[in-house]
Amino acid sequence: MNVRKYIFAIVLVVVSLYACKSDDDDEAAAAVPARDRAEQQVTDDAMLQEYLKTHFYKVEDVFINGDTTPEYQIVKLDTIEGANSGEPAIFDSDLLTTKKITSNDVEYNLYILNLNRGEGPQQPSFADSTLVTYKGELLFDDDNGFDSAVTPVWFNQVNLIEGWKEAVVDFKGTLSENFVENSDGTVSATGFGHMVIFIPSGLGYFNTSQPGIPSYSPLIFNIQLYKVNQADHDRDGIPSDLEDLDGDRIVADDNTDGDVSPNYLDTDDDGDGTLTRDEITVTDSNADGIITIDEITFYDDDGDGVSNHLDPDDRDVKNN
Repeated sequence: MNVRKYIFAIVLVVVSLYACKSDDDDEAAAAVPARDRAEQQVTDDAMLQEYLKTHFYKVEDVFINGDTTPEYQIVKLDTIEGANSGEPAIFDSDLLTTKKITSNDVEYNLYILNLNRGEGPQQPSFADSTLVTYKGELLFDDDNGFDSAVTPVWFNQVNLIEGWKEAVVDFKGTLSENFVENSDGTVSATGFGHMVIFIPSGLGYFNTSQPGIPSYSPLIFNIQLYKVNQADHDRDGIPSDLEDLDGDRIVADDNTDGDVSPNYLDTDDDGDGTLTRDEITVTDSNADGIITIDEITFYDDDGDGVSNHLDPDDRDVKNN
């Protein structure tokens, strides 16, 4: 499959990031009074199930250059009626899974159509960077969707809505040899992660509207995942997902020293004057470029159960 590269790709990145970022990142978004989240989840889930039971999907190639090579693929969703009355419902597909997500003390159903898990070596964390193409649609809406990118764009998972990142973390990109930049201005890719996700509003924008998205809208995203980069936003040696100290899969609320920067953006997590990277030792033992927690040595010089990089009482530099 080929994905066309456009001159104005950077413009698409900016637009896409705006459309997919979380509620908290968009101060200009219009919000209406918040409803009870548990009650809204019941309403949203009923709508999502109705959609899944009355619609089918079909993967189609898209041709732009006028040749026989498709530039990219899309998933067409349509109603089961008329000439399509014999099509199988998405709800009955063996490829559809339901992922339970608890957020704001409410359990949500996130529906994921698993078209291809991906053949690459790495699944992204909720804090990593991902290279994707995608299309976003509303339920029961026959227009062309509210946002899309047919040229691969990099996303920072930290900034995306919860439903998106909780789905993407279960997929992989493609193998490096299966993603090639061509001399004619296209890129060729096979074996990438491919999914359609059906998101309740509580894992989306909830009571905040976005361009083309009314408040309390369940969302549909068709996503193709090509590459994954492990993120270490502050380059302190600790991957950003490992700086989620309270385990809520949100790194923006972990701030040991209480300054203006959460730990994943703070080069000195405990504010003791010794950089975090100098209070730990990192060894990529298998030389795969991916740092796991067992490849980081955390020290506790005063034996109080708090690692040096989070303890202002311990300041010794460990790496000379």
